Amino acid sequence: MAELSSTKLNAESHLLLDQPLLRMPYELSRRNFKNAQRVMEHSSTNMTTTLSATTKAAPQCAPETTLASLDAMISKMQGLKRKLEVLHAEEMAIHASAKARIRHLQDLYHMSSLVDVQYDEWSRTRLARLLVDYLLREGYSESAAHLAHSKGIADLVDVDAFVACHRIERSLREGMSTSLALEWCKEHGKELKKSASMLEFELRLQQYIELVRQGHEAGMSGMDGVEGEGVSIGGGGGEMKLVEARAHAKRYLSASGDFDLLRRAAGLLAYRPWDEVEPYASLYSPARWTHLASLFLTTHHNLYSLPPRPLLHIALSAGLSALKTPACHSAYTSSSANASSSTTTVCPICSTELNELARNVPYAHHTKSIVENDPVVLPNGRIYGSDRLRAFNKKVGTESGWVRDPVGGIKGEVWKETEVRKVYIM
Repeated sequence: MAELSSTKLNAESHLLLDQPLLRMPYELSRRNFKNAQRVMEHSSTNMTTTLSATTKAAPQCAPETTLASLDAMISKMQGLKRKLEVLHAEEMAIHASAKARIRHLQDLYHMSSLVDVQYDEWSRTRLARLLVDYLLREGYSESAAHLAHSKGIADLVDVDAFVACHRIERSLREGMSTSLALEWCKEHGKELKKSASMLEFELRLQQYIELVRQGHEAGMSGMDGVEGEGVSIGGGGGEMKLVEARAHAKRYLSASGDFDLLRRAAGLLAYRPWDEVEPYASLYSPARWTHLASLFLTTHHNLYSLPPRPLLHIALSAGLSALKTPACHSAYTSSSANASSSTTTVCPICSTELNELARNVPYAHHTKSIVENDPVVLPNGRIYGSDRLRAFNKKVGTESGWVRDPVGGIKGEVWKETEVRKVYIM
């Protein structure tokens, strides 16, 4: 009876890991609907205004002028139709993806046991999904797309969404431009405002910093040779950039309400990038671009309800927590610390690949003790059952009155029996 209950499949617990699978199509569908609504409202207003103006002007205008206005309106309506057809095709693709994901999750409810052959197949599909998600987050988009296609799970993963995300993230990380990120912010303006996101403000601040940087550099390169008491007078090009930077700050930064940051931003006009004076040097630092890239990724994942870590890491952490014991990170018994440890081939947490990943996950909750009878501890901290320790030392021929550590085999450390202490389990 216990064996049957241990192999019973609980579909609800599986869905805890797969929640993002349905959230992404929902968010994409909502965004697509908002885009269609925006296009319709803009076109409707424009068409109504144009039609009203044409109707009023028709009695006084030549027929050719009226026909030209009507032709222009028809052309705009055809353009609207093409835009809506594209949005409709995107909506159909999103719906197909959502249906495939619902069917994939629904299959769990037709399985009653973890030993079912169908569950093995379902688990392989989920593993492929986790691997594709990991590859996409690490930037290996082509490999992820190829894996998804080869496994037939293109509708269960979000390749296109991550490709678009990484294109923007890469443009920021490489310090190329903020234009793509600002365009994305414009698309999702209402959602970002609702969540009080600082992404757009940080991007506008970076634009200001680059304008000031260009102004100082242009002033330095265009110096006319007039110097006095350590002050160099730059050319007009640099001054124009600084004026542009002040106008930019007045338009985009003044409404932020962060007066401390605004004071530091204003200080950039007086301190140049090579002056290395804090806190202005930090704003000029190239590390700002890395900060913007990380902030964009965080904002993007929050907006689309995606976890900040790869799903593969979350799944591994859950499994590692079920196996982890204090011995896995012990300085005495862990295989990562001791190459001769006997746990190397039997404990996945003690492996080099997973030991660090499991370091911060909680320990497993064991209701049944697996400690050997009559345990004793050696001076090096390792614990063994006294019967097994005695049998090992008899087998290797340890001298009477001495105890050898089984980890090192016949060459293990040796101590006097009086140094071995008894362990009491609390």
